[in-house]
Amino acid sequence: MRYYPVFLDLSGQPCVVLGDGELAREKAAGLREAGAEVRVVAAADYRPGMLAGARLVVDATDDPAINRLTWDECERAAILINVVDRPAQCRFIAPAIVRRDPVVVAISTSGESPFLAAALRARIERWLGTEWGPFTALVGRIRRDLRAQGVSIAGQTRAYRRFLASDVRQLFRAGKTDQAERRAALLTVTRSGRVALVGAGPGDPELITVKGRDLLADADYVLHDALISPRTLAWCGPQTCLEAVGKRGGEDSTSQVEITGRMIELAREGHFVVRLKGGDPFLFGRGGEELRELTEAGVDVVVVPGVTSALAAGASIGVPATLRGAASSVAITTARGGATGRLRELAAASDTLIVLMARANLHETAAEVARAVGPSTPAAVVSRATFDDERSVTGPIADIARLADAARLAAPATLIVGDVVNAVSARSLGALATR
Repeated sequence: MRYYPVFLDLSGQPCVVLGDGELAREKAAGLREAGAEVRVVAAADYRPGMLAGARLVVDATDDPAINRLTWDECERAAILINVVDRPAQCRFIAPAIVRRDPVVVAISTSGESPFLAAALRARIERWLGTEWGPFTALVGRIRRDLRAQGVSIAGQTRAYRRFLASDVRQLFRAGKTDQAERRAALLTVTRSGRVALVGAGPGDPELITVKGRDLLADADYVLHDALISPRTLAWCGPQTCLEAVGKRGGEDSTSQVEITGRMIELAREGHFVVRLKGGDPFLFGRGGEELRELTEAGVDVVVVPGVTSALAAGASIGVPATLRGAASSVAITTARGGATGRLRELAAASDTLIVLMARANLHETAAEVARAVGPSTPAAVVSRATFDDERSVTGPIADIARLADAARLAAPATLIVGDVVNAVSARSLGALATR
């Protein structure tokens, strides 16, 4: 059964709740909160004809005989009725409600499962913080001002998007109402945009931060790396423009100068731009360079960290970066950009060595590390960590490149070297690696 969702104005309207228990009291309280004039009728007191003139009726008696009578009476009089837990005898469904006045969110499972509706309400309440109430009221006032000024719908929409992308909601959440109001006033007269450098995490779309996901939903433009999952990009809003700017070895790529220039151009046009990077933008992601250049260009920038594959790759197969009694220091490096010259030094100085982007130069990288830590030191290579097609191999560092070749592991891949690789049982490691 499909339902047509509506919000009813019951202010001052006569409503009837039938029943004697806690459920009836809850239904009556909810109607009164909406401004209705509520009459509660005990089950034993109900007689046909008592519902005349009601706008809406809730039957919470749990008595099949009374349920049939109230349903028949309401149907004849064209009164909306909900017989609790009897979907076939309901002309409306009472949804689970999240209130952030003036924002109201209603959740319905079409009567299939009130429990799931309540569970979804709890999730939305955690996501939709109390700051949304004053924020919405503020946007409403600004909307009326913009309309009075004759601003076009397109111009109003751009203004609303600037507010969504700003830190006004965060200021309300922190209780800084005056600062939020001043910030909003500034946004109404400025046309400058904003850039967010956001870490998408290692691959699994559920590993992006909540803040990163929210910014994607609000973005005008998203400039994203090549390895960003389509399911991560699905967090973007329906009007968001996606631009692929990933750099892949051996393929035509967008230069770093072009990427930074594009972000500055869009921000100066008043757009909110998300630069979406795999992993963490400040760990071999050129986020620091972009932050410096955007700031020098006078662009407002926010940085949102991401889960780095340097840690997620090991975690995905049950290998910790540190472990009491086995490893208390970690070195993270890359096999690209001439960093191989320092591999032996880093490997010797740390208990756990993690090498990102290791697949292309794995033979040379493993040989360098083996010279520093010994050929029998445990190692693992994790390919496409946290993606659905993740695969891995483990073995001595002297053999790890051959094992990766034999397993045909694809890039991107992360190399992990140290006793932590053998810190979990083979059974646990295998279960995680093949999940």
